Amino acid sequence: MESFDTPPKLELITFDTPFAGKFGLIICFDILFHDPTVALVKMVGSFIHTDLIFSTAWMNALPLLDSIQFHRAFSLGANVTVLSSNLRNEKHRMTGSGIYTPFSATFYHAVNRGPEEGRLLVTKSDHCHRGRCADSPSPGSSFTGTMAHDLYNFVLLNETQGNLRVCDSTFCCHLQYKWTAHNKSKELYALGAFAGMHNGSIRYAVQVCAVVRCAGLEASSCGQHVLEAESKMDFLLEATFQTDYVYPSVLMNCMEVKQPDKLEKTTGGRVAMKYSNLTGGLITACLYGRMYQLDHLPQNNSNTLKLIVFLLLFVFFLFLICKYCQHKIVHTRAGPRYTPLQRSFGD
Repeated sequence: MESFDTPPKLELITFDTPFAGKFGLIICFDILFHDPTVALVKMVGSFIHTDLIFSTAWMNALPLLDSIQFHRAFSLGANVTVLSSNLRNEKHRMTGSGIYTPFSATFYHAVNRGPEEGRLLVTKSDHCHRGRCADSPSPGSSFTGTMAHDLYNFVLLNETQGNLRVCDSTFCCHLQYKWTAHNKSKELYALGAFAGMHNGSIRYAVQVCAVVRCAGLEASSCGQHVLEAESKMDFLLEATFQTDYVYPSVLMNCMEVKQPDKLEKTTGGRVAMKYSNLTGGLITACLYGRMYQLDHLPQNNSNTLKLIVFLLLFVFFLFLICKYCQHKIVHTRAGPRYTPLQRSFGD
């Protein structure tokens, strides 16, 4: 069964305003897919819309896809302004809205058992068009762990500073780091890499590099949900992606998103994110790459499994039919059977 329910014809919805030109409209999980989101902001190799209105019922999925985390990351990675309006529903983990530009973020992230009423966000920002926006600013022992339903390869950050690498097949993540505040007896961190189809209820292709705080002091806890952190570091996180669509994020304690000091992208697919002087504990630093071009490729493993199940059922039913036919033939050849008593009465 396919993971996508796509319309027969792509519609790109925009509207004009007298104060800021044209806005594009996207809804909820549209932001995770090429169509309509990337198609809306990119056309014939140049970005034509730089402001997106985004209404959503976003369920937070830490440690990589919290609402304010990924919406901020998309704004930064795509160099667009995103006006994100999320539902407030604590039961379903819907807690964050914001106004994100490539240079700033104004957001609200509700806390557990906080008030359910809405919050009005207002900010002042230059209207930035793509053509004149300035550019945004040693291997360890690896282990596997599940994060956001996917199987990541991890290495631990065990030293006061270091240069680490972790790979998932040919996709490799590099991290240079130096702790500025860290208590090893209280918090454990890991660098993770994943490349492939996201294994959630909706399947799509990603390449991800992430520095995450583990939920406990055991390696098996890396990749689990974390809401708080105290450790601070200076870091440079980089990788070479097979996609142009890479969304960077830095998520800190108390669900606060931060602007990287420097973000570099090269034509060869290399993306590097640098941050220094963190003012709060680091929960996640992430480069989230979306390989839209692979979303709709057939899944060989799934198709193979379906074929095997079909063949097994076919063989089973064929066996039942053969047994039934064999029984009918034997019964017909033998004819009716009589007991000796029945024969004497018949005579």
